[in-house]
Amino acid sequence: MEERTAVAPRRGGPARRGENYGGRSRQERASDRRTRIVTAAVHLFGTRDYEQVTVADVCAGARVSKRYFYEHFTDREDLLLIVHREQNHWLLAQVAGAAPRQAATAEEFLRPMMRTLIAKLVEDPERARVIYVNAPRMETRRRGVLREDAQHFAPLVNRFVGTTTDKRRLERTLLALIAGISEVIIDWISRGMAEDPDELAEHLTWIAGHLLAR
Repeated sequence: MEERTAVAPRRGGPARRGENYGGRSRQERASDRRTRIVTAAVHLFGTRDYEQVTVADVCAGARVSKRYFYEHFTDREDLLLIVHREQNHWLLAQVAGAAPRQAATAEEFLRPMMRTLIAKLVEDPERARVIYVNAPRMETRRRGVLREDAQHFAPLVNRFVGTTTDKRRLERTLLALIAGISEVIIDWISRGMAEDPDELAEHLTWIAGHLLAR
């Protein structure tokens, strides 16, 4: 488990207990422990089923005691939900950042985002499993994520298709699009990501383009 190295007392009196170790503040050490816990969780949830991961496993991987785990997370489910949210937000930012400012067609608008989406998942298969396989098994969280993702991309789509008087139809179209893309990616991951990622990105571009066609 985590070792502590005491530093010499400050001039003018002894350091307060727990204030500083190894030149790092309490807050810095806590942040480092949380980062290690999240990193261990991504690896474990990205390589095992949810039911096969325990708090003890995560603590061992992060080299922290359970005491420090519970400073940041309530339990295993809370950890997975938070880790999933952080990883998903990271992925959404990457995809949104690839959206072109201008595009002549739906395919031209969507293709860079779909290619970025698939490329990021290929780069980190463990993160891909955390986002698309383990956390979505909690159905309430899954439905919430789909709605959040659809809302996240609404401004991007509006930028391309322009404003619409039927906002409810657009909301439902985006929800159907995000849900459909998620299912295709889950199927791809379950097959070991063995199929051509460029072909997958093109298929997703085609699907999205037809759904968004007006």
